[in-house]
This record gives sequence, structure tokens and C-alpha cells, in this order.
Amino acid sequence: MGFRALARLYASQQDVFLVSQREWREGRVRVTYHFMSNDIYFAGRKTPRAEFETRARKLASVFKAQGVGEDDAIAVLCRNDRVYLEIIEACRLVGAYFVTLNWHAAAAEIIQILGDAKAKMLIGHSDLTAKLTPDVGMDIPVLAVPTPPELIKAYKGDPAISHGQQNYDALMKTAAPLETDPLRFRGMLAYTSGSTGRPKGIRRVVDEDGPDRYGTYVALGTALMQLTPGARFYTAAPLYHSAPNALSTICLAFNAADIYIAPKFDAEGFLADVERFGITHIYIVPTMMVRLLKLPEAVRKKYDISTLRFSITTGSAWPRDVKQAMIDWFGPIFYESYGATEIGFMTLISSEEALQKPGSVGKVLPGGSIKILDNDMNELETGQAGAIYVDLPQFGDFTYSNTDGDIKGQRYGKHATVGDIGYLDADDYLFISDRKKNMIISGGANIFPAEIEAVLFEMPEVYDCAIIGAPHSEFGEMVVAAVQCTPGHTVTLESVHAFLEPRLARFKIPRKLDIHDELPRQPTGKIFKERLRAPYWDAAGRKI
Repeated sequence: MGFRALARLYASQQDVFLVSQREWREGRVRVTYHFMSNDIYFAGRKTPRAEFETRARKLASVFKAQGVGEDDAIAVLCRNDRVYLEIIEACRLVGAYFVTLNWHAAAAEIIQILGDAKAKMLIGHSDLTAKLTPDVGMDIPVLAVPTPPELIKAYKGDPAISHGQQNYDALMKTAAPLETDPLRFRGMLAYTSGSTGRPKGIRRVVDEDGPDRYGTYVALGTALMQLTPGARFYTAAPLYHSAPNALSTICLAFNAADIYIAPKFDAEGFLADVERFGITHIYIVPTMMVRLLKLPEAVRKKYDISTLRFSITTGSAWPRDVKQAMIDWFGPIFYESYGATEIGFMTLISSEEALQKPGSVGKVLPGGSIKILDNDMNELETGQAGAIYVDLPQFGDFTYSNTDGDIKGQRYGKHATVGDIGYLDADDYLFISDRKKNMIISGGANIFPAEIEAVLFEMPEVYDCAIIGAPHSEFGEMVVAAVQCTPGHTVTLESVHAFLEPRLARFKIPRKLDIHDELPRQPTGKIFKERLRAPYWDAAGRKI
């Protein structure tokens, strides 16, 4: 029996055929087919979907017992784990938002966000929640998840549960599943720093008269991710990031695809998992691609990745040479999306389109529209660069959690902007000319200089300072501190690190220090950051 005939046979039995033609030709068929499923895998360990649903309903009962209701917020301080998805589903059951916390953040940063979100409780891995004690201002219940051995191995740390924190597993053992239908999906309450440096929460507005937004996630399974029954989605990117979190939620909603969550990204380990599990769909960012391309040729050829048929990337700019090298290796499976937590996945471009339209991030998703406006809110003609305003009604409207997140100036009718600059060509492909004026994107993480500057100004040796982003071959950008020292004093990169490390997350700490006799300032008094950036970006030959 031939490959195609065997495929039709198993397809007729409602199974999903996942053997590559390369395996068939080379006689390497180890597993001939897999039953269609929608299971959850963490570090290779399987949780059947029925068990996952039961656990989510038990957690929803725990929420109810602790007074969590509609529109309340549950904070999540977890590394990649199946538990993350359990929390998302349990929040859907009780109509709560989930607040995704960056686990690199310092305790003071986390406490500030918890207060702004009015979180009812926090769930986190026990080695991470250990820093959240009453003496740092923690005043809400903490459900500590015993940190799995795979995460302890990857990140070190002590898995013991701290005094006064509740054992997540123990509560789950005694809880009865909540037997009610899910409420309207609130989704993620994600936090990002604003221009003032104070974190702001991006909250989706619930339309009680419209369709449940969870249906959007179901539709995006095919419209964005090209999922089909039996697909196998893999992510190693941190689930506190909005993109991998949303894509995993899409797969949950699609309800006919397996989800594979890796504790952290390892280049060769990723290739081994693709071959071992027959992965079909992946989320991968340029930083990961660079690490893959650095593998020796012998290692790259060692693994069969022919089951892959779709990859999506977001976040930092994707260098053209990296894009071409990945297409040459993996095939034309790559799609790039320009998105923002406030608005959603805005555009999509395939490998073929990317080669025909180099530098473009694609066309707006079906149902959406893009307008390019000048400073006076006039619509610009094709090819003219201006502020990018997007309307994506399927994602719903948003608001910010505090006054520092005021959206005045971000609206043009139903269209909204996050401050990026770009233009549309004659075929309606979007090109991004520049990003938000000051924001740094390093390894996919959004970093706002004002937040770092506010802390660095407290260092006695620092008279004046500015934080800028400089190009980095692996992470897209790196954080650079430009410092003018207090007379009679000096600073080093080591002393800056020592001062900032107890106060800020590590990814926000500068990787390079520039000492200036005097920082350049505009007539208005503002630091002329463009002059500080120019030497780095001119040498790199790019702006973003």
C-alpha cells in the first residue's frame, strides 16, 4: 500500500496521519499514525484533555471558595508549565482576568502590579513565590505550585513552599470540579510600562451584547495559525509574553490540537522534540532562530523536521539574512505577524510574500483595516510614512488600568495606535519605519527606558542619565546606559549592575555603559536620545 493510500485509509477512520513522506521513502516509519487528540504536554509528559479539563474545573472551584468572581483578577507568576493553561481555563470558567507576570521581575515591581490590578490572589511556582513575603508588602493569598523538577534543573532554585503560602496541589486534591458553563472570556490583563515608567494594565473590554471573544480564538485557529485537527503546536517561549500565551490559548480553544510546552528553549533539544513528537506548528522568534543557525551542520542534519508545516514569529525585527537562512533550512513554513498587546495580531505575511516584499510585515488580518496618519490626524497617501492606526474589531476594544495609561491621542474613530511609524505600499502591504520613540525590544521583551532611568537616577554617583536601545545580533536590541557622573565620582558597568540588580528585573539592566562629560539636550531640556543612538544604528545599517 502506498503512502497516499495509507493516509486516506487512516483519515477515513478519523485518525490523523502524521508520517512524513521522507520517513516513508526511507523506510523509517516508527509510528504509523496517531489518534486525533487535543492533549497537553509539558517536558514530554502527557496530560489527556479530559484530565486537563477536570483539573481546570477543580481550580475554578478553588477560586470560588476564595471569593473570586466575575471581572476579578488572578495573578500568575509561573514559568512554562501545564499549570499556566489550567489557570487560563479556570479563569474562563469563573469570568476572571489572568494577570501575566514576568518572573524575572523584582518583588517591588510585582507588588506594584498586584496593587494596580487589584488581584484577588497570586498563583506561582514555589521557587518564585518565595520572594513574595509580607515584609515586602505581599498582602493577598498565594497559591504556591511545587516547582516541577524539570524547571528546577533548568533554572535552579528551591522548590520548598514558603511559610504562609497555600499548596496548590493539596488544594486541587480536595476540590470538586465546578459544574457550570464558562462565562464570557475576559482573557489576559497584561502589563507594560508606559512613557512615565509606571506599569499599565491592558484590559479587554467585555461586550455583554456581542459574541463571546473566546469564539475569536477558535476562529484564529484556522485564520491565523492554519490549524487542522491533529495539529501539534510547540512553544518554548515564556508564556507570560502575550504572543505565545495567545497562541497557546488559540490551540486550547480550537480543541483539536495537541499543545507541547517546553520548560525553556534549547536549540538542539527543540530539533529533537520536533522529530520525537512529530510537531507541526511552532512559535519561534528571531533570537531562537539565531541560536538554531549557530548549531554545527552535523547537528542540524541529525534531526528530521519534515513534519513542520507552520511557524509564526512576532516581536523583534527579523533580520533578512536570518529569515533567508531559516527558509533555506526549514522550507517556506514561516509567517511573520506584527502585533501589539493592546490591539492583537494585526498583520500576517508568508515566506513567499516576505521574499517578494522584503521588509514588509504583511497585510492586515481579514476584517481589519489600517490607516496611516500624519501629526495632524490626516490620512496619508500610499508610500507616505506616518503613525500606524489599526482597527481589528474581532479582538474587541481595550482600556488601561490607570491614568498613566490614558488612551487620548491613540484613537482615530475605531482605529488605535501604539505609536509605531510605517507606510502601506500600492498592494496594501505594511512596512514599519520605526517603533515607539523610546521603547526597546530585546529578545521579544518590551523595555521602557523611563522605568530604568527613574531607578538609575537614585544612584548617588549618577548626575544625569539616559537609557537607549542599541542593535544586538541575537536579541535584536540591547540596553545601553549613557551616564554623566556626579562631579568627583565615577561609575563602572559593574557598579551600575550592583545598584540595579536588587531593584529591577535582570533583562532591564544595561549590558553596556557609555560615560559622557555632558549628555546632549534639546532646547526644551529633553535629552537628545537620537544623537546617543545614532552611532550604534548607523554602524548597523538599520533603524529597528
